[in-house]
Amino acid sequence: MRLLVTGGCGYIGTVLTTQLLKDGHHVTVVDTQWFGNHLEEHPDLVVLEQDVRDSRAIPLDGIDAILHLANIANDPAVELNPELSWEVNVLAGQQLADLAVRAGVRQFIYASSGSVYGVKQEDEVTEDLVLEPVSVYNKTKMVAERVLLSYRDQMIVHCIRPATVCGLSPRMRLDVTVNMLTYQALTDGRMTVFGGHQTRPNIHIDDMVEVYRHFLARPDLPAGCYNAGFENLSILEVAELVQEEVPAEIVVTESVDPRSYRQNSDKLLATGFVPGRAVRNAIDDLVAAEREGRLNQDETSYTVRRMKQLGLAEQGRSEAARGP
Repeated sequence: MRLLVTGGCGYIGTVLTTQLLKDGHHVTVVDTQWFGNHLEEHPDLVVLEQDVRDSRAIPLDGIDAILHLANIANDPAVELNPELSWEVNVLAGQQLADLAVRAGVRQFIYASSGSVYGVKQEDEVTEDLVLEPVSVYNKTKMVAERVLLSYRDQMIVHCIRPATVCGLSPRMRLDVTVNMLTYQALTDGRMTVFGGHQTRPNIHIDDMVEVYRHFLARPDLPAGCYNAGFENLSILEVAELVQEEVPAEIVVTESVDPRSYRQNSDKLLATGFVPGRAVRNAIDDLVAAEREGRLNQDETSYTVRRMKQLGLAEQGRSEAARGP
């Protein structure tokens, strides 16, 4: 198939794009490359250094399916620049979906977030619950879902609600829980846990890639939203898992983040998806990569730091970077 991957140079996008090329697809990547480009050259790969907000410049002729991963990711990054985040996370997706329908694209797979549920009292969150997002980031994801699903009668739309992704990528992120705590243990000999008792779902990056491949291979699956998370662990439990592999002190401090929820992914499992990796595997991979000098770590590994470095804090569309 001919595929478009927005955000294809990102933490998940880099691993996903590499696998899609191995699968024999022709892939066009659209990415600002604010966090670099770690994709290797390939005859079936076209990488465009371009802002997803410039939707009319995105080549859609002949594209069979879109995997829309481009976004301003995580709560602190969105709070840095809410205006930019609404433009990227919501408006750009709507414009892309509208153009995709006009171009005859058959399938649109959207990377939403499991955090759209907010703070819930239920034992596990399922796709039928009312969404009560807490942060601006969560709200952009909820609105984007509803906008994109309005096109479900014109093309196949699958919205995936991933848990917190963990594991190794050429474009590394060290500001997500498992990765951050593992790196702290390896480099500082101590892990700082904020709160600790908040429960969050997790998914290994390899399984995240497999989820997208699963839907790409099954366009006949019912349109709608699907949770994707398989290990509900407290932040303290994650630190203790890391501690089993890397001797390190755990320092618990107060947290102002109230989010705590367990994700139920039975709807996804019912489609035949089977997860293959776990948080423990992610920790092992990160430890091995650091000890072998394969763990890429610089300012681009931290979303907020990188956005500040690029001058993207509190800027609107007119000032934010929009392309090469």
